[in-house]
Amino acid sequence: MSDKGVITLRTVALATLVLLLSHAETLFAQELVPRAYWPSPVGTNVLVLGYQYSSGDIVVDQSLPVVGVDSTIDYGQISYQHTTDVLGRTATFSIAQGWADGDTTGFVDGERVERRTVGAMDTVGRFAINLMGAPAMDREAFREMRANPRPIVGASLTVSAPTGTYDKDRVVNLGGNRWAVKPALGAILHLTPSLMLETEAAAWIFQDNDEFVGDTRKQDPVLGLQLHLVKRFRPGLWAALDANFYTGGRTRVDGVENSDLQRNSRFGATLVYPVAPGHALRVSLSTGTVTENGGDYDLLGLAWIHIF
Repeated sequence: MSDKGVITLRTVALATLVLLLSHAETLFAQELVPRAYWPSPVGTNVLVLGYQYSSGDIVVDQSLPVVGVDSTIDYGQISYQHTTDVLGRTATFSIAQGWADGDTTGFVDGERVERRTVGAMDTVGRFAINLMGAPAMDREAFREMRANPRPIVGASLTVSAPTGTYDKDRVVNLGGNRWAVKPALGAILHLTPSLMLETEAAAWIFQDNDEFVGDTRKQDPVLGLQLHLVKRFRPGLWAALDANFYTGGRTRVDGVENSDLQRNSRFGATLVYPVAPGHALRVSLSTGTVTENGGDYDLLGLAWIHIF
């Protein structure tokens, strides 16, 4: 192989492993979000400032000679959510913007390679509406519902817009340069007045990226299932055990299919603790339990929550 061929292979291999670590490619399906369908009184606003730290390895495309991958990535995010009344049902609108700063190392043909990625991630918006169990409520009705909970069923649509950092001449980007949508159905079943089981079935559907270094990159949908066992101790204080499973997401570049079918799962825990009226801290931990392709890493999340 010529020197040019070796350099190209090494560049593509490293670029691919970093790309797989970006938010647009792996965190879509791996997010663990308990109480995503828990209602709140009409007019409630929630502002969240979050930080996440991830570290670990990743199983990249098996056609590429990349081994010994190790990454550390810092994420920052700001999000806003508003609860409103839509046709007499509880509904929420939210928007989130994230940024990332990460370092990744690996070995290609025995040579150590490094890469750093810094920039904005794609903007994500979500609309969710209750279909059963929680009509639009004022604060008094919400307190009554919390004291006498009933099964809840909801639907949501998440949209990722191509606003993140992207350079069409480079493989490594934090933005996906494509739209993606996630329709989902969720349900909450109360095992006791303070213990509930929440589930969500969803599918991420991706637009083609027609500017992938001169080629077109296509990705199959990713199907996912989340389970959360949530314990409420008192208003504002709760904890959850979280798990998910997702499959799909095989990619094709210029018509060539990659060996990157995902059949993965993660397990984690979440704690929310109120520190003052209208203010709370959230701590979350998660780790990969089964990883066939995609991210296999540990994640620590910290967030300040302001409810007003």
